Amino acid sequence: MRVLVTGGTGFTGKALALRLAREGHEVTALDCREGLRTDELRAAGVRVVLGSVADAAAVDATMAGVERVFHLAAAFRETGMPDRHYHEVNAEGTRLVADVALRHGAGKLVYCSTCGVHGSVDSPPAGEDAPIRPRDTYQQTKYEGELVLAPFAERGLPVTILRPAAIYGPGDPARFLMIFRRVERGLFPMFGDGRTLYHPLYIDNLVDAFLAVMEPGRGDGEAYLVADAEHVTIEQLVRAVASALAVAVRIPHLPLAPLVAAGHLSDVLLRPLGLPPSLFPRRVDWFRSVRAFRIEKARRELGWEPLVGLEEGLRRTAEWYRAHGYLRPAGERAA
Repeated sequence: MRVLVTGGTGFTGKALALRLAREGHEVTALDCREGLRTDELRAAGVRVVLGSVADAAAVDATMAGVERVFHLAAAFRETGMPDRHYHEVNAEGTRLVADVALRHGAGKLVYCSTCGVHGSVDSPPAGEDAPIRPRDTYQQTKYEGELVLAPFAERGLPVTILRPAAIYGPGDPARFLMIFRRVERGLFPMFGDGRTLYHPLYIDNLVDAFLAVMEPGRGDGEAYLVADAEHVTIEQLVRAVASALAVAVRIPHLPLAPLVAAGHLSDVLLRPLGLPPSLFPRRVDWFRSVRAFRIEKARRELGWEPLVGLEEGLRRTAEWYRAHGYLRPAGERAA
């Protein structure tokens, strides 16, 4: 098929585009920036186009003849940007992509949302029917993106929504790297009791889900939570990373309340000045936001199964970080 992947030079988009190309599809990756090692995409035969999903001309130029649209582009963790930027990209950008896809006769649009639309879960593990309670602008505008798609489905554009959990894996220079680096140093301060539930999602498992829903009629009009087979506590995750790195780690427990207050104060004082907060509220939320989900719906209706478990996924990720210089080689100690 001829396929468009928006956000195609980012971590998730690149992994999807490369898999699609390997399986013989004609792939275009649209993104506003080059991304990390974009040469790998071009070497695999992926057409890379630089442009924003908020730019009608850029989107239109990539849509001709496209049979499947994977819409992954999003404003995410962009420091110093006003809330309206997230709305323009995540909500209005989604509307624009859907409008152009419908006009060009694309066979299906798959929207990558986030499990974060459910906020912190009260009764884990949660399903797709859990309350929608986004906790920040990113999560709110990703849900707005879901809402703007409903009219397009009614007008004849099949739409499927995936809500991934915490994505990680080889090729990711950011999301889990901070955890790995702290563990590598042998000391990981844990704010709170460490029992907060967390649901990882290995990148290959997510790409498998994307490929499952590209089949005609599969998942049309539905939203699916996508995560690994098991959730863990954040302390279990830290210890699993230590095992993947083959290092010992101390995990002293510290009070959570002062960290929450500091994160809130930093955001309130610095955001109006257009300055990045010294302590991101999202990082504070990692210690207290409950994220554990049921994935039975995706298993049952999509025929999808997360094949890579946490131990293997973290091992592969550690190897990639070390091979690309993000962590010290195995056995080498800090000075």
